Amino acid sequence: MLILASQSAARQSLLRNAEIPFETRPARVDEEMVTESLLSEGHTPRAVADALAEMKALRINGPGLILGCDQTLDLDGMLLGKPEDPDAARKMLRAMSGRSHRLHSAAVIAEDGKPAWRNVADVSMAMRSLSEAYIDDYVSRNWSDIQHCAGAYMIEAEGARLFHQIRGDHFAVLGLPLLPLIDFLITRNILPS
Repeated sequence: MLILASQSAARQSLLRNAEIPFETRPARVDEEMVTESLLSEGHTPRAVADALAEMKALRINGPGLILGCDQTLDLDGMLLGKPEDPDAARKMLRAMSGRSHRLHSAAVIAEDGKPAWRNVADVSMAMRSLSEAYIDDYVSRNWSDIQHCAGAYMIEAEGARLFHQIRGDHFAVLGLPLLPLIDFLITRNILPS
């Protein structure tokens, strides 16, 4: 049995839609504290995503395969997280407007208290140049959804309009490198091929 160490509705939906049987047991990790600590030690946003995914996978005890996931947004080496308030969301969007950034979507499977598999997918996101008026309207219309998203956008909603090019795995943008995960589950005979 696969256990998802997350409450993420998007990740749960991806697994359900792919007909992957799982149960959910959210891991309790102080992501903000861990992120600050890792960044102060010189870790990259990519390494932070990988470390948080591993920490979540290892936090859940019990039999089975435990899937921990995390995603970070990397704007020229600077990690952008979830906006604290609408003003922070506007500031993030202004910083990314007309520029490219990278999303690092990490997944780690732990088995018997040790990492058994890991994958970090990197996606390049090229954002359109956005007007101040559009940024204000976008944040006002979407705040209840984007407040929980790194970079203050969801590409599965109106956030798709923010971009003119995305290079990489669509599933990774949504928070889970799904195809490599499926490959692993097939090699372990968890899923039929």
